[in-house]
Amino acid sequence: MELVIGNKAWSTWSMRPWLVLKRAGAEFTEIPIELRQGARTEAAIAPHSPSGHVPALKVDGIVIWDSLAICEYLAEKFPEAGLWPKDPAARALARAAASEMHSGFSSLRGECPMDLRAEPKVAELSEATHKDLRRIAKLWSDLLQRLGGPWLGGAEWGIADAFYTPVATRLRTYGVRLSDFGDTGRGGEYCERLLQAPEFLAWEAEAK
Repeated sequence: MELVIGNKAWSTWSMRPWLVLKRAGAEFTEIPIELRQGARTEAAIAPHSPSGHVPALKVDGIVIWDSLAICEYLAEKFPEAGLWPKDPAARALARAAASEMHSGFSSLRGECPMDLRAEPKVAELSEATHKDLRRIAKLWSDLLQRLGGPWLGGAEWGIADAFYTPVATRLRTYGVRLSDFGDTGRGGEYCERLLQAPEFLAWEAEAK
């Protein structure tokens, strides 16, 4: 397997399937692409990804060009890794959480881009981003309470956690306290767990 990824300091979408591959114990080769280089970046991605974006997983004669689709493929290929919860209800909720991250929170993503090399700072955020943060605080708290934690799907780290790991880095970088957005403690503790997961620490070390 080959995973085409962007810069580890910035590419949140590359991070997600990379974390899942690491958790699954899969053997894979990284193909790094330098982002933010205009036409040079486009030309570098073109031979690897039909969408013109990263990440892309090259495996078994096909290219999977979407982060969530890559993770779904890996969950099926490595069922022993427990990347989705076994319980159908928990699995549905974890999938809904990952899908909401995949398609939503555009204000937070635009206003607070991930930068693992940036010094932490307190940012002035818009009401649209405040709304995203209130939703994230509630989503995390509700799932952690309902499924018992310590991860969004319950006892085991999984794809939903991979999808929210870049959010945890944003909260750290931009000085966001979830307690200001309705969190009563569970969300803040979960955020810290995401940032201490060994797969994320390995990614972060390579991003610096």
